[in-house]
Amino acid sequence: MSEAKSNILGNITPEEFLATYWQKKSCLIRQAFPDFSCPISVDELAGLACEEDIRSRLVLEKDGDYPWQVINGPFTEGDFKTLPDTHWTLLVQDVNQYVPDVAAILQYFSFIPFWRIDDVMISYSPEQGNVGPHLDSYDVFLLQGMGRRKWQINPDDYSDDDFIPDLDLRIIDHFQSKQDWILEPGDMLYLPPGVAHHGIALDPSLTLSIGFLAPSQSELISNFIDDCLTDSSHTVRYSDPDLKIQKYPGEISRQSLEKIKKMMASALTDTSRIDHWFGKYITHVQTEPEHNNEIKLDLAAFRSCFKKKSTLYRNDHGRRAFIQHNRKLTLFINGDDYPLPKELLFMAKLITEQRQIDFRSIENHPLLNEILVLLCELYNKDNYYFDD
Repeated sequence: MSEAKSNILGNITPEEFLATYWQKKSCLIRQAFPDFSCPISVDELAGLACEEDIRSRLVLEKDGDYPWQVINGPFTEGDFKTLPDTHWTLLVQDVNQYVPDVAAILQYFSFIPFWRIDDVMISYSPEQGNVGPHLDSYDVFLLQGMGRRKWQINPDDYSDDDFIPDLDLRIIDHFQSKQDWILEPGDMLYLPPGVAHHGIALDPSLTLSIGFLAPSQSELISNFIDDCLTDSSHTVRYSDPDLKIQKYPGEISRQSLEKIKKMMASALTDTSRIDHWFGKYITHVQTEPEHNNEIKLDLAAFRSCFKKKSTLYRNDHGRRAFIQHNRKLTLFINGDDYPLPKELLFMAKLITEQRQIDFRSIENHPLLNEILVLLCELYNKDNYYFDD
């Protein structure tokens, strides 16, 4: 995979893709990644599925205890030896958090804000392996990594009555394909939310699913309220110093209700509070870093080490984003916040967009000490590491 390649959309410009296809209709890109070599092998994927902290599933269309059985990992080597020859799929989530070469693929999707990227899920299927016709509530790019897979889609609307009841998965009953393609390594299919699709392996197949975050309104409200409840500084209480005698003591007066509404609205319309909460919320992940820095460094030791080794590498276990304010900005990494002066905007861009930082790129900056303080803290929190 060439680093020189910048457009994975073929003859479509990123602007045309966003205007015509993004969250609107499907798009097939032949050889989005020419001469693509999958950055993970089948054995390596199975090895990840055996790890305790990595989310993985097996989907058995047949030969399980019942049709379309889902078995959650972690697995053992013996589990894989007992699988049938066909009609099953292994799915492993967050592979980008553990395999740097998989994480590197996400750089090619910079025409979409990085905070929208959820993860790279990789699935392996032997011949006829699939997870049934279904639909997702988020955008996804399906990149063929190995073998061939036939994809069928149907953009029609579906109701709850269209799904087979009492299964581990929401599988569409009597699925009718309206368009289909066979994808080979390097081919990529984009699907917007709600487009029903069915992918069947024609031979042993690896597929990389680049999924995008699509939090629901209820998820956002619930998490924001939880954040408010845990904030000890949020102590505004109901008060009514203008209270008057009521005709009916059992009535909740209109004046009281208006005060309650204003209290609630003040929290839900506090833009700076919502900005700060959302930055933490959307960047938080629970995966452990691939590289752990067992020895923590003070600022002098970190500076010496950085200068000597010259390059600082980013751990891929977290998400990164920043928000600009009037006179400052806030960097968010894995749910933590780092207030920065506006003069360090270039550092926020570097940290959120690049996977390594070279000492020479910062050594002459007038705010070098502030930069090193930030990077030292990020190093000690295992967000960065030196290559030994």
